Amino acid sequence: MTTTTAPTAPKVKTRAGDRWFSGTALAAGSMILVTLAAVAIFLIVQSIPGLSATGETASILSSADNFWAYVGPLAFGTIWASILALVMAVPLAIAVALFISHYAPRRLAQGLGYVVDLLAAVPSVVFGLWGILVLAPAVQPVYAWLNTYMGWFPLFGGTVSSTGRTIFTAAIVLAVMVVPIITAICREIFLQTPVLHEEAALALGATRWEMVRMAVFPFARSGIVSASMLGLGRALGETMAVAMVLSISGRITFQLFTSENPGTIPANIALSFPEAYGLNINVLIATGLILFIVTFAVNAGARWIVNRRKEFSGAN
Repeated sequence: MTTTTAPTAPKVKTRAGDRWFSGTALAAGSMILVTLAAVAIFLIVQSIPGLSATGETASILSSADNFWAYVGPLAFGTIWASILALVMAVPLAIAVALFISHYAPRRLAQGLGYVVDLLAAVPSVVFGLWGILVLAPAVQPVYAWLNTYMGWFPLFGGTVSSTGRTIFTAAIVLAVMVVPIITAICREIFLQTPVLHEEAALALGATRWEMVRMAVFPFARSGIVSASMLGLGRALGETMAVAMVLSISGRITFQLFTSENPGTIPANIALSFPEAYGLNINVLIATGLILFIVTFAVNAGARWIVNRRKEFSGAN
């Protein structure tokens, strides 16, 4: 009995263009990891002296006992302002994206989409000027009214700021800044909803809103989470608009309308760095490390939520 060996498959020749493209793509992807690692190493190395600094060794800590007492209110203000902005921005962005993708006439949807994209290109300093010159004076009477008639609510209590430059005003400015980003992503995700799913819901007698709830939102849920976290990352790192609008006192407080507001890490770095020297620079870089960790944790959490959603959808 003779045995025959199966013929070996011929080797596929890889074209030079494919090799160049593959190598370029690999180098570009690796460059992101290298850059992220370089930033992390720089922050860690430069932050080590600042983490152990005290009010006696660093003049910037004169109002606090140590670094952690200094960065605590700043980290709180950064997260608090960003959460407030996200609470206001996400529903508005979803509503605008839904109107553009499913309700507006085609010409109006195109024009509104261009306006939203243009709003994302406005520099942050312009938003800061608008916030301090227009928004703050306009909302101050509203703050006073809410404090007078609803001051029993903890968030509305305290002494109202006479200028309107409060943490809530800064959050409104941040919300306006992140709305275009969340809207643009949600709009594209809503437009990718399978048409058959939408038509099937309408054929079963669903209204347009019921179709959106049954077909569009389940399909776009993970994308909405990703868009929201991207907007949160923008709000966490915003510098100039917050530095211009917010009147900072350095206290940890949940009250929205008072002049005693916690600062944010990016705004504090921008305002303090030009006059910093010696160990004070290390302290500011250490606060930047805290912001880096918070932002990284937010993005990692968003990625985990999206992956869990994909696994859940695949299992069903």
